[in-house]
Amino acid sequence: MTNDPAAAKSPDTLPPVVLCVDDEPNILSSLRRLFRAQGYQVRIAEGGAAGLQILESETVDLVISDMRMPEMDGAQFLQQVRERWPGTMRLLLTGHADVASIIDAINRGEIHRYITKPWDDNDIALLVRHALERKSLEADKLRLEALAARQNAELKALNTSLEQRVAARTAELGTANNALLQANADLKTGYLTTLKVFSSLIEMRGGQLAGHSRRVADLAQRMALKLGLDGKQVQDVFVAALLHEIGKLGFPDEMLSTPVASMSSKQTAEYRQHVVRGEQLLMPLPDLHAAAACVGAQLERFDGTGFPKQLFEQAIPPGARILAVASDYDNLQLGVLAQRRLNDQEARVAVQRGSATRYDPLVVDALMDILGAAVTKEPEPVAAGEAPLSARALLPGMVLARDLIAPSGLLVLSTGHKLDAHMIEKLVDFQRSNNVELRAHVVRAPTEGA
Repeated sequence: MTNDPAAAKSPDTLPPVVLCVDDEPNILSSLRRLFRAQGYQVRIAEGGAAGLQILESETVDLVISDMRMPEMDGAQFLQQVRERWPGTMRLLLTGHADVASIIDAINRGEIHRYITKPWDDNDIALLVRHALERKSLEADKLRLEALAARQNAELKALNTSLEQRVAARTAELGTANNALLQANADLKTGYLTTLKVFSSLIEMRGGQLAGHSRRVADLAQRMALKLGLDGKQVQDVFVAALLHEIGKLGFPDEMLSTPVASMSSKQTAEYRQHVVRGEQLLMPLPDLHAAAACVGAQLERFDGTGFPKQLFEQAIPPGARILAVASDYDNLQLGVLAQRRLNDQEARVAVQRGSATRYDPLVVDALMDILGAAVTKEPEPVAAGEAPLSARALLPGMVLARDLIAPSGLLVLSTGHKLDAHMIEKLVDFQRSNNVELRAHVVRAPTEGA
């Protein structure tokens, strides 16, 4: 057991002050020797009146008062101490087994403990130490409560000020946002009509393309918004979609009327150049630099095997990834990419099959969310009676058991197509020129009489 009664106090504070009140000098002397040895500051008073004078002159942490004293007994004295100095701990020292007097002192003075004479030094020292520790804890509690109340008040004032500043800042941001929206509206008003004229030039070359650029632009804009692109990026995607086929202006009529899947190697190489020409045509206009980059990268593939720079995944501009999906989805239904026009459902399937190879999966998911009724991306199992073969393993007379889809998602040939040597040669050439592998599901036995 430690003998340090002030263990809970800071080393910078003075030892506790203990006041002993008794009409017997020998009792006071004993108490003073005991508590000085414990490290306390000890004050003595030979009666209640003298004790009150000491209390009036200095701060006292704990009072030990005898019960039986002339003029003012312990109960009366401790009652005044409680009323005038409620923070001072109060102990009663009594040598009489007078229960009524002790109860009176407890009720009137609200004493912490009472001690009977003769006392045990260790017991009384322990009682005093515990009383002072309790006083210290109560003082800490009051201090912390006051601190919490003060901090709560400060926090409330800070919150009020913060709310006002947030409201003001929100208003500023709203004003800035409105100004930005107005600037965008003015920009669109100034040159959007011109861009639409440019986008219409290529559509004048073939009836099946009428409205293609505008449909792609509207769809690409919705996809960009769904993917969380900012206002400037959404505008760039929209403009790029309007102008994404401007590089085809120099194509001969034969190329415009030939599906991409049916083009020769030379035509395919020429076809790919339209994205480079389109970017070059737009680059002289500073406001269209971002849109030009989207146009130039629209044939890049998510797996890094695209054209012209073999960009991989996130290295492809977001607008170009969006443009590729939106444009191919519409072109599949126009018959621009495959040998026949696909319906909406078939076009969705073709786009989804190109997810993670030709297209960014997140962009494909955005398209499906916009269109609704997503189609499963899981490959169909190989059915009985059909066999998957590479283009080089095909033989004349074989019949396709299902649509032949290129890795890009393009429909090359439809189900039921009967292969001949010329078509097989074109498939092999398509595979070589596009650096892809075609997998055709065919009926196991060739058709008789091929």
